[in-house]
Amino acid sequence: MFKKVLVANRGEIAVQIIRALHEMKIEAVAVYSVADEDSLFVQMADEAICIGDAQPQKSYLNMQNIVSAANLTGCDAIHPGYGFLSENAEFAQLCADCQINFIGPSPEVIELMGNKSKARSTMKDAGVPVIPGSDGMLSGLEEAKQVASKIGYPVMLKAADGGGGKGIRRIQSEMELEKAFVDAKREAQTSFGNADLYLEKIIEDAKHIEMQVMADKHGNAIYLPERDCSLQRSNQKLVEESPCVLVNEDERSQMGKTVIQAVHHLNYYNTGTFEFLMDSDHNFYFMEMNTRLQVEHTVTEEVTGLELIKMQIQVANGDQLEVTQDQVKIDGHAIEVRINAENPAQNFQPSPGILEDLFLPIGTLGVRIDSGVKSNSIIPPFYDSMIAKCIVHMPSRKRATTKMARLLTELSVAGVKTNQFFLHDLIEDAKFETADFNTKYVEDHFLKEWQANAK
Repeated sequence: MFKKVLVANRGEIAVQIIRALHEMKIEAVAVYSVADEDSLFVQMADEAICIGDAQPQKSYLNMQNIVSAANLTGCDAIHPGYGFLSENAEFAQLCADCQINFIGPSPEVIELMGNKSKARSTMKDAGVPVIPGSDGMLSGLEEAKQVASKIGYPVMLKAADGGGGKGIRRIQSEMELEKAFVDAKREAQTSFGNADLYLEKIIEDAKHIEMQVMADKHGNAIYLPERDCSLQRSNQKLVEESPCVLVNEDERSQMGKTVIQAVHHLNYYNTGTFEFLMDSDHNFYFMEMNTRLQVEHTVTEEVTGLELIKMQIQVANGDQLEVTQDQVKIDGHAIEVRINAENPAQNFQPSPGILEDLFLPIGTLGVRIDSGVKSNSIIPPFYDSMIAKCIVHMPSRKRATTKMARLLTELSVAGVKTNQFFLHDLIEDAKFETADFNTKYVEDHFLKEWQANAK
């Protein structure tokens, strides 16, 4: 087993990785920016090295500095967490070149699945249902018109290397397509250095359903219970839960067999998540694959009893999975919300500052709170503004919802604005109670009414 692992991340996920390493009797090395010098994860690590200024490009995205820190401290491996360099094929390759284990999949697979058009084609070859659309990159506007006419409007124009909502346009008509095509190409080139576009049918009234896998380097793979991540704003998840109450056992099994088929087709190892859109008839369409751990992996841990970070480390070490598919069971229901330093009443304006006081209501059955901060910690303006992830796990969805609503009432944060009460009201919304919501529900309905009442 590894003796020492560098954690190439910060905040809450760095804390969780360090805890997992310590429980596995592995030394943890933290790297940090000048803005994070006094952070909790830095204090928890066995060693810590400053790798640059506050801006991510000069620190957490500085591949050379991170690898140098790993070499300097004698690390066997690097865990990238999520975000930053976790899905950067160049970084994974640099680790390999320097004979440092990258705790994740191979650089080749990261690169393949990071290009959304290539990922779509690969999944199609693997027998995974994909959203109707163009076959590969669009050669130009005329082909885009032909494809859109064939599959029907509305359609979504997407950058091949897209992310963060860049290079994406919702198109209602051919007239809109003519203007949007040029704008999307320009934005894609500016944002990603690649102007290639592809086109997909928009699945109306869709749910965002995702399924996490874990695979070792010996050909063993398992799928884990699906997560419903449909409550979103600007393509950012607000509430995640597992399992999805609208997915039955047969559908879960079929989806699981499909993703395992894809895992073997890719020769994939370590963890990853396949994201699907589920239409009103329960047809599933592949959207993308995240070749890393995800923020919401915690709800999967709660309903399965598996510790995914530890499993990642074991797989990267060359160990075989200790769990078979038959041993993966669903125990109850888990819900997660993310407490962020932002103001929902002002269009979620960031609210950096000092946490003058922080009370996280832990200490009752079924409550888990993952956080990388404490009272007097600083929420800097340079990074994600998450304060904590609140996860509730109970025997039923109703009991989990009741406990989450209480938790969100009791939680207290002073010094910055948060989305706490917005999340509380969303959890108590009648549509949430019946699971009668899709990916557009928050933006098209709930948020407008909530903001009107908040003023």
